[in-house]
Amino acid sequence: QDYTWEDHGYSLINRLYPEVGQLLDEKFQVVYNLTYNTIAMHCGVDTSMLRRAIWNYVHCVFGIRYDDYNYGEVNQLLERSLKVYIKTVACYPEKTTKQTYTQFWRHFKHSEKVHVNLLLLEARMQAALLYAL
Repeated sequence: QDYTWEDHGYSLINRLYPEVGQLLDEKFQVVYNLTYNTIAMHCGVDTSMLRRAIWNYVHCVFGIRYDDYNYGEVNQLLERSLKVYIKTVACYPEKTTKQTYTQFWRHFKHSEKVHVNLLLLEARMQAALLYAL
């Protein structure tokens, strides 16, 4: 059975610690929806599928899978070096090095790489909260 933040986690944390659920939900939404609509040198790009693939891949790494998501998108949108980077940062942050950072998305701006870091860290926090709740 799916246990999602939107359907279960948010309401449970609001009952346990009022106000915190709203703050966490806003934080997750801001990071998830953050976009400049650019990828590398291309402007006017809808990045929602990529952001969702990153978010769901992080959840998948921690054993959370959603029936309504096509995980084939993860393999289509996330190249191997990006998957390695995501797994390293999410699971073994102490092993993250500058070399690991520079090896994924070589032609992308640093701001885009920072956005990936924000996405994966917030997705990791949400996955941890779902387990805890």
